[in-house]
Amino acid sequence: MSELPLEVLSIPAVAFPFEWPYVRSIIEVSLYVSTAAVLVSTLLSLPIALALGFTSFRGKGLLTSIITTGMGFPSVVVGLVVLFGVSNQGPLGSLELAFTPEAMILSQIVLAMPVITGVSLAAVSSVDDGVRDAAFAMGGTRLDVAIVTIREARYGIATAVLAGFGRAISEVGGVLIVGGNIVVSGESYTRTLTTAIQLEARQGRYETAMILGGVLVALVLLVNALVLRLGDGGGGRYR
Repeated sequence: MSELPLEVLSIPAVAFPFEWPYVRSIIEVSLYVSTAAVLVSTLLSLPIALALGFTSFRGKGLLTSIITTGMGFPSVVVGLVVLFGVSNQGPLGSLELAFTPEAMILSQIVLAMPVITGVSLAAVSSVDDGVRDAAFAMGGTRLDVAIVTIREARYGIATAVLAGFGRAISEVGGVLIVGGNIVVSGESYTRTLTTAIQLEARQGRYETAMILGGVLVALVLLVNALVLRLGDGGGGRYR
């Protein structure tokens, strides 16, 4: 077998206009933090939305107003409060969560919960009373009625989760304060897509900033497509 020319053997590897391990680590941290925050927020928000949608009690209007107000909480204030809570002087100081991904998750939970709760409450409240009455008439328990209501409102609840994910993954101020935007050995420890875009653009590395921005937009579009797919296949009442 004839030997290949030297120039063929020495073809250089494809060079990216950015550091791929650095970009990959930022994507991984962003997805980990935002997904974990939205999962926890959803588990906490749905029972609250169902309770508010099914029951009437003194102070319900006030609680609903607090949830609605919480949708617009300034992220920097939330980040500051969470940072105090996890600092050495705070009530969670012994856990040593300051400037860690877990502290960022806490911050995003505070931001995402009101959004998921508020939109889910609107979806649950839109379910026709006849659906609940029929479930009770068939001998269903409160849990059965809740499951039926969730099934009917699933498109609205999926929209709530999407809104919560969008709130979490596009957040800058809170994660910057509690996470510190830290990079270790050329890879992200607490640097997310949004904080990295801000830093890269400020330092004039526009190619990397544009790549990260494209990834952020692609993630939001992908989640939106999944929710629309779920809605088309469901036939829920909340549309």
